[in-house]
Formats: sequence, C-alpha cells, structure tokens
Amino acid sequence: MISVVIPTSNSERLLPRCFDSLIGAAVRGVVREVIVSDAGSSDATLEIADAAGAHIVHAKKGRGIQMVEGAAIARSDWVLFLHPETALEPGWEVEAESFIGQEIMERPRAAVFRFAREDFGGEARRAEAKANLRASLLALPYGDQGLLIPKRLYQKIGGYRALADMEDADIARRIGRRRLIVLRSRAVNVPRAPKSALRGFTLTLLHVLRVPSRLVSLL
Repeated sequence: MISVVIPTSNSERLLPRCFDSLIGAAVRGVVREVIVSDAGSSDATLEIADAAGAHIVHAKKGRGIQMVEGAAIARSDWVLFLHPETALEPGWEVEAESFIGQEIMERPRAAVFRFAREDFGGEARRAEAKANLRASLLALPYGDQGLLIPKRLYQKIGGYRALADMEDADIARRIGRRRLIVLRSRAVNVPRAPKSALRGFTLTLLHVLRVPSRLVSLL
C-alpha cells in the first residue's frame, strides 16, 4: 500500500526513532517497504537501515534529489516521504489507511500530518502553531510534516526537484491547495538548529507569489 522514502545523511541518532513509528503500520500491512536514500553517511546510518530491512539507495546530497532517487524505486501505489528527525504518532496508520480508502481515482489528493515538536516550552508551542497555520492558510506545509501522495499524482506533477531551498514548498505548490489535506495525526519532530527567520519568511513569500522555483533556488 505505502512505500516510505527517508532521505538520510549521518542520521544514526534520529533513524531508530523514525523507524519505530513505522512498526505498527508495517504489522498492519499498511507500510510495505521502507527506502533509505542516503547521501554518503559516514556514521552507522546504513548499518541501522540494513538491520531494519530497509532498501538503501545511494544518492547525491540534497533532500530534493534524495527523495527523487528514493521514489524512483518505490513499488507501492502510495509514497510517504518522511524526514529522519520525524516520528509519526501511534495510530497514524489507521487514519492514513482511511484516507487512502476514500481516494477517488479521478481526483487524487495528497496529505500531510500536523506538525509537532518533541520538546516542551513556549518556543516549541509557537513553532507548532506557526507551522500548522502556514499549512492551513497557505497550503505550504513543511517537509517535517511528511507527505503521503499517490504515485500517479507524484509523477503527474513532476515529483520533487533538486532545489537548494524549500523543496517541500515547491512540491506543495504544484500539488495545489484543493488536493492537499492536513490529517489529524501528528508528525513529532526533534528540534533542529534554527534557520534565519528573515530568510525563511522571504522564501515562503516568494512561493506564495508563485515566483518560479529556479529563481527561488538561486537565493
């Protein structure tokens, strides 16, 4: 039913947590395969992936191209793109299975999960509110929210692109607001080093204004 694609780069600390969140779905038969698209990890990432039974693809560095390479060998009708720092909360597979079961062939749709942070405190809650507001109002979810998409829709819109920045916003824009659903289940993320708020705002604004992706990637 679902092929999971995870782009990795020295992700040994994060990957077990991400894999753990897929076990229930694998037992139910919802997840049929896990593909790790690795960009030259020098730590134990590949050993962990191999021990978990994941298929390993060797790709150039860059999440866009890594997900392109992973999706190219996906065998299922649905693909779930998931970052290694993301763990889906228990029971997500029940909602995902329901979403897939209601899919209409003539009007394919994709879905993302609600953004959540693993840490506590006001900063984490503000980050959650900001991310979920961006997803609901602008239809520009972060890659940290995962992306569950029918393979035929992924191929129709041209899939991921090897962009320097915001490959998540680029593909969301091509999917379109009407075809992108936010599920109730949460994607719980490990905090990452903060990026420039001004740069993030600028890139988001350019995507909202539909500036061509090749120009956005030059910034």
